[in-house]
Amino acid sequence: MPDPTSCTELLRAMVGFDTVNANISGVADAEMPLAVYLQELAQGSSLTVQRLPVAGESFNLLVSHRVDEQAPWLLFESHLDTVTAEGMTVDPFAGEIRDGRLYGRGACDTKGTGAAMLWALREYASATTEKANNVALVFTVDEEIYKTGVRTFVQQDLPMLPWRPSGVIVGEPTELKAVVAHNGVVRWSIVASGRAAHSSDPSKGRSAISAMTKVVQALEERYIPGLVATHPLTGVAQCSINLIQGGVQINIVPEYCEVQIDRRVVPGEDANDVLPAVEEVLSTLRRADPDLQVVQHTPAMIDSPLDPNGGEAFAGFVQRVLLEMGLEGELQGVGYGTDASSFGQAGLAAVVLGPGDIAQAHTADEWIDLAELQRGVEVYGTLMRTAVEG
Repeated sequence: MPDPTSCTELLRAMVGFDTVNANISGVADAEMPLAVYLQELAQGSSLTVQRLPVAGESFNLLVSHRVDEQAPWLLFESHLDTVTAEGMTVDPFAGEIRDGRLYGRGACDTKGTGAAMLWALREYASATTEKANNVALVFTVDEEIYKTGVRTFVQQDLPMLPWRPSGVIVGEPTELKAVVAHNGVVRWSIVASGRAAHSSDPSKGRSAISAMTKVVQALEERYIPGLVATHPLTGVAQCSINLIQGGVQINIVPEYCEVQIDRRVVPGEDANDVLPAVEEVLSTLRRADPDLQVVQHTPAMIDSPLDPNGGEAFAGFVQRVLLEMGLEGELQGVGYGTDASSFGQAGLAAVVLGPGDIAQAHTADEWIDLAELQRGVEVYGTLMRTAVEG
């Protein structure tokens, strides 16, 4: 592929790679071809590149530019994978440009931030003016499902690097507003067991579906209404029962039923406290009905919230840069989760910041405004040129 001559061309090339998360598409190493393309592009710009293996996946890609041994490090992060492209009303991988917008899966979430970060880093590295920071950019895999990429980087690779960042800019579509807090999530299942029997005589069986109705009712009456934890930037803790499956045939009393639950955890809450609290509700049900067989399964996902406490200095640095550029400086909170929480858990100050609007993410006609994309390049570049604080 020819080298792009603008950030728009780079983003269009990135959208052209089908990087639907492997856990959705079933395609192994879905992000690898794009990561290889970005590696070659970065190497052609005289940037330092490292492949960081991820178990069960391909690799994270670390791109860096060191200016001075004594200079602070500023880390940027953007994920390569996307959600499914099924049901889209535009060609998901064409990168069509129309009315000042670029359309395609990932254009907004979040190849736009990755393209803007890499373009800004190329400009920063090629500049002849004095440079304030060492800068690194990590492209991670598997954000949309299990966050394997960022967790591997934080737990395995970051401790082995000869530097530690003063702060992290996590790329997500925030309309170039600084997000310093977001909710976490716990997703898990509860399984009810029964005894199968012919439906001509249900008394010989025990319906797992009937058992599960007691569980659902108890959660919605005794657990969910009691969620009162709040955070001024991210709102109230939430919980919902969103999937249910059970039974195998219309004339068989079901011996199995499963529900899957989504619990949003606000900053200040501990995600590890969720299942024990639900277990208290289930224990009450079991005491009332000794025949009730319900078990909680290990969570498929535990992702902690991003807590702004401790990151105030770095957030202030980002805020000052935005204000000096004439952009909105109010620090924000959001209800969704990002890779920033993994950095926060590692004791690093993280701010979520990027061009694009979350309202366009995951949509049937996903797009990003190209003027805002270019503004994102300018914001990231200014952050790179400004001595990092925090």
